[in-house]
Amino acid sequence: MTHRPIQNIHIIILSFFFLLCSFVVSQLSSNQTSTMIKLSRLLNSSVTSWDVNNEPNPCSWKGVNCSNSLITRLSLSGFGISSSDVLPVVCQLGSLQSLDVSDNQLSSIPNEFMQSCGGIDGLKLLNFSKNELVSLPTFNGFAGLEVLDFSSNNLNGNINLQFDELVSLKSLNLSKNKFNGFLPINLGKTKALEELVLSGNAFHGEIPKGIADYRNLTLIDLSANNLSGSVPDRIGELSKLEVLILSANNLDGRLPTSLASITTLSRFAANQNKFSGPVPGGITRFLRNLDLSYNKLLGVIPIDLLSHPNLQTIDLSVNMLEGSLPQNMSPNLVRLRLGSNLLIGEIPSTTFTSLEKLTYLELDNNSFTGMIPQQLGSCRSLTLLNLAQNELNGSLPIQLGSLGILQVMNLQLNKLSGEIPSQFSQLKLLSTMNISWNSLSGSIPSFLSNLTNLVNLNLRQNNLNGSIPNSITNMRSLIELQLGGNQLSGTIPMMPPRLQIALNLSSNLFEGPIPTTFARLNGLEVLDLSNNRFSGEIPQLLAQMPTLTQLLLTNNQLSGVVPQFSKWVSVDTRGNLKLINVTAPDTSPEKRRKSVVVPIVIALAAAILAVGVVSIFVLSISRRFYRVKDEHLQLGEDISSPQVIQGNLLTGNGIHRSNIDFTKAMEAVANPLNVELKTRFSTYYKAVMPSGMSYFIKKLNWSDKIFQLGSHHKFDKELEVLGKLSNSNVMTPLAYVLASDSAYLFYEYAPKGTLFDVLHGCLENALDWASRYSIAVGVAQGLTFLHGFTSNPILLLDLSTRNIFLKSLKEPQIGDIELCKVIDPSKSTGSLSTVAGSVGYIPPEYAYTMRVTMAGNVYSFGVILLELLTGKTAVNQGNELAKWVLRNSAQQDKLDHILDFNVSRTSLAVRSQMLTVLKVAVACVSVSPEARPKMKSVLRMLLNAR
Repeated sequence: MTHRPIQNIHIIILSFFFLLCSFVVSQLSSNQTSTMIKLSRLLNSSVTSWDVNNEPNPCSWKGVNCSNSLITRLSLSGFGISSSDVLPVVCQLGSLQSLDVSDNQLSSIPNEFMQSCGGIDGLKLLNFSKNELVSLPTFNGFAGLEVLDFSSNNLNGNINLQFDELVSLKSLNLSKNKFNGFLPINLGKTKALEELVLSGNAFHGEIPKGIADYRNLTLIDLSANNLSGSVPDRIGELSKLEVLILSANNLDGRLPTSLASITTLSRFAANQNKFSGPVPGGITRFLRNLDLSYNKLLGVIPIDLLSHPNLQTIDLSVNMLEGSLPQNMSPNLVRLRLGSNLLIGEIPSTTFTSLEKLTYLELDNNSFTGMIPQQLGSCRSLTLLNLAQNELNGSLPIQLGSLGILQVMNLQLNKLSGEIPSQFSQLKLLSTMNISWNSLSGSIPSFLSNLTNLVNLNLRQNNLNGSIPNSITNMRSLIELQLGGNQLSGTIPMMPPRLQIALNLSSNLFEGPIPTTFARLNGLEVLDLSNNRFSGEIPQLLAQMPTLTQLLLTNNQLSGVVPQFSKWVSVDTRGNLKLINVTAPDTSPEKRRKSVVVPIVIALAAAILAVGVVSIFVLSISRRFYRVKDEHLQLGEDISSPQVIQGNLLTGNGIHRSNIDFTKAMEAVANPLNVELKTRFSTYYKAVMPSGMSYFIKKLNWSDKIFQLGSHHKFDKELEVLGKLSNSNVMTPLAYVLASDSAYLFYEYAPKGTLFDVLHGCLENALDWASRYSIAVGVAQGLTFLHGFTSNPILLLDLSTRNIFLKSLKEPQIGDIELCKVIDPSKSTGSLSTVAGSVGYIPPEYAYTMRVTMAGNVYSFGVILLELLTGKTAVNQGNELAKWVLRNSAQQDKLDHILDFNVSRTSLAVRSQMLTVLKVAVACVSVSPEARPKMKSVLRMLLNAR
């Protein structure tokens, strides 16, 4: 029985031995340990969590990897490093194989680092992406370096021989910088390169033929540059090439047929160029993904182009392809985009029976005839169906009701007839249904209210009759309802409460008084009741709708006095003979230069004229009184100052810090007379400080509990970051005050108001082309700065001419930059549509993605460009400006009609420059988010238009 304790002792000794061995193995050499301690002190251990006292073994620190008691990988990504003094110390780790210093604020790389780390033969990876580097170093040594990443910096100039000594280099990423000159060709004497990414720069000239000498290349990305000329035929010699991306350049000529011989090529993207000629036959033999959209390709689609079994996505939209649609298609097709071509004939019906994986089908803006194939109902994976703007006829196939996961159905601008099938009630995930501009008949089916995810419903310009079903009020997700141009009549029911973009009931047979229930639509921007038979007075409650920007009442039978609407609401009441209008002048283009006269009934001209003169006199005296009353009704504010919870200065500018007076500011916002502007999310007040300096005080409207009011610390932290931004084209907060009911942000006062006011208001003629161009470039510079923000891009929830402020007629500033930081959609009690932005500026994909993106911001900027070019508002007489321009820009003879003639006629040079900028704007408002250029490219194109 005595052997048992001895056995236990043996186990204890053995365990201790293994622990000791483990401890010894995990220990670094004294040199490496001291180097890491030195690094931790330089980096500030409180930031990086490197603390030798809490954790004596550096191998356990964040971002440190060890092997055989040596540090082999070091990641300092996102450590907030701004001083380059850290870098030479790192090179004392002679065992280092990988160094990642991405996502910091480094502005230079010292020569000491290049010399010291250049001698580490085992160093295989260097990542300097997402910093603020401006100069590219020359590499000597670095014999083992295989991966080098300098993407997302501010590097500029030409590239010559900086990389020529890197004999082992396999991957080079220089994307999103400011390099210019010709494409580099000296990228390692051994030509071992496998991946080359040079996208998002300003390289120009032709693609060098010598690129084919790098026979190991598997990836080439040259997109978003200024490359011109044709693609060299020698590209076909790259037998290992898997991905070739040439998008967003100025390349022209014919596509090389040699691409079809590369058996490894799986993706080829050359969209947004100037390629002409036919699509090469056999080019999709091995491809999985092909994108040749936005070019000038001609001829018919090769009969075998869509049939190869590997093919998954193909985009040939916006070209000049003609002929019919090939019948044979790959059963693995996921996306098929052929919109905006010259295709004709019927859509082959048997084609779609085997396309079970097809997710996106876009054949819009062609000349297809015949009926919509019933076999489309077999494509059960379809989420987007776009057959708009063709010549399709017949009834809507009931089989489309089988598309259970369909989200977008665009069938507008065809010749479809018959009723909306009851089978469409099965489309439970549908978010957009557009069947406008057809010949549909019958009534609006009540089952539409069962489509609980429907966000946009457009049935305009059909032959629908009867009344609007009462159940429509149950469509809780609906933000846009277009029913204009039908034969609808009867009682108008309660509308869906979340309507936001527009409610259009124009050109129908509605009569009687305007329903006061419209006033309950607290998020609505556009209400169009024109061309009906409405009678009686305009309800006073409509003037209290908080987000209304446009009210169209033309050609009805209304009478009485037009209520006093806020100055930011455009009201059109023409064609109502008994209506007395004593409000502000009509802002429509054809009326801006005419003074508003009180409408006079001819039979009682003298009497009414006298009353009118007296009324105008009284109103001119009491206008400020009415405005105060109106603001109280809209904003629900008391005259007492808000109760301040917390106030902080954000700016380091001594002038502002000494002038800003929180008490005086709160007195200003308590008085509705100081309201300068009201947007969807904010109310702007003018506050004059005791020093005489004026500021904008912006009250955030805490509607729907989507603002992070309860999270004061996070609110403060986000604003601290924004307050440190430095860009002359961005309005940055100078200070803020948290009150019991809201938050107030302080900004420099913009004396010229908003771009909307200057461009479409009484100062419209003040903006010549030089001013408009300067504004366009300034806004582009500000947006490029926000999108390129080092830590995370700053996106704009609501980008429009109403939140572009003008310090002068050539100095724009982007406002409302903080909204994406302080809004918390997860706390919303309603739909995320509350953050959709302003009507006319909302990108089409938002309806079904509900995500704010950089591409969406580019679309909104494109609309602003179009406003500057055309002089029209974003929504003009019920039509969106972007859609109108896209329809007309495809025809060369209509380009001059798009431009604001008062500006374009100034000189041939101005006209030429405006046409160049128009091309940029059209690219920005592309229906496809992927086809829109990045803001960096947009800015470059605008500057080149000079």
